[in-house]
Amino acid sequence: MKEEGGYGSGSMLLSFLLGGVVGAGLALLLAPQSGEETRRQIKELAEDVKDKTTSYIDEAKGTVSSYVDKGKGFYEEKKSLVASAIEAGKEAFDKEKEKLAKG
Repeated sequence: MKEEGGYGSGSMLLSFLLGGVVGAGLALLLAPQSGEETRRQIKELAEDVKDKTTSYIDEAKGTVSSYVDKGKGFYEEKKSLVASAIEAGKEAFDKEKEKLAKG
């Protein structure tokens, strides 16, 4: 599902998340503080990004799974319609064949 601009909500969310990570990383590296404090903040930031990424991936998997299930249902529905049409065609062919054989 693409938006008007050509980008889906998932790619926009991922871009926003990555932009936030880069911005926060630069802020940590440029801030005047001790190395120990900076390392602690980077570790916390990395854990936060990991949690958000895992959540995003789980959400994306759920979305993909629901679309796959809908696709399977659509396929099964159309498969039965095609099978019915083929059967009706066979019956019509057999009836015409019988008419020609009698006449």
